[in-house]
Parts: sequence; structure tokens; C-alpha cells
Amino acid sequence: MKKFEKILPWLKNWYVITIIVFIVWMTFFDRNDFISQYSYKQELNKLKVDKQYFIDQVEENKKSLYELMSNPVNLEKFAREKYHMKKDDEDVFLIIRPPSTSSGTEASVETGDETAELKESADS
Repeated sequence: MKKFEKILPWLKNWYVITIIVFIVWMTFFDRNDFISQYSYKQELNKLKVDKQYFIDQVEENKKSLYELMSNPVNLEKFAREKYHMKKDDEDVFLIIRPPSTSSGTEASVETGDETAELKESADS
């Protein structure tokens, strides 16, 4: 009971009441409350990381585009691998492999494209 009597005079002070109401209002009810500010800060940090990732991707794509446009051999290689293009006197064979369900008993597994492998041979 004595603790309550010590706290009671503080609660009679209008400044203390105002400050307590302000803190409660800013913590829970305001549109820009502290909890929302924290979540906005986390989202901002995540977006900054994503922005840096996309900037790096754009730079990498610019380099690849420059290499493709500056060298016809690279352009032909890209067209053959990506779009399965061929010359008139060639045949293209696509070998589609099912997904591997083994428990590691095979000696080696290809690390390239898992769905298709491009094979080219010239007609003679």
C-alpha cells in the first residue's frame, strides 16, 4: 500500500499523465507508431539489398551483351545453346533426361542444364 501512495502523487501531475498518454499513443495507436517504424526499417533494408542485387545483375547482363555483340563467334554459340538454332546442313538432337531419383549410386551427375542437352552433328 505504501508503494501505491508513493506512485499516486506522480500520477496527479498533468505533465506525467501527458507524457504517459503520448507514449502509449505513439506506441500503439498512431499511424506512424514505433512498431510500424521498425517494420518499415526492416523492409527498407531488404529493398536496399534487392536493389544492389539487381544493379549487379544489370552490370553482368551489360557485359554479356557487349561480348555477344562484339564477337560473332560468341553470338553463334549463344544462339545454338540457348535457342537450339542450327545451320542448314546440321541436325540437332535434344536428349531429355528425367530427374535423378537415385541415392547417390551413380558415379557422376552432369551439372549443366537438367532438362535438356544439345547435341549437334553434321550430315555427311
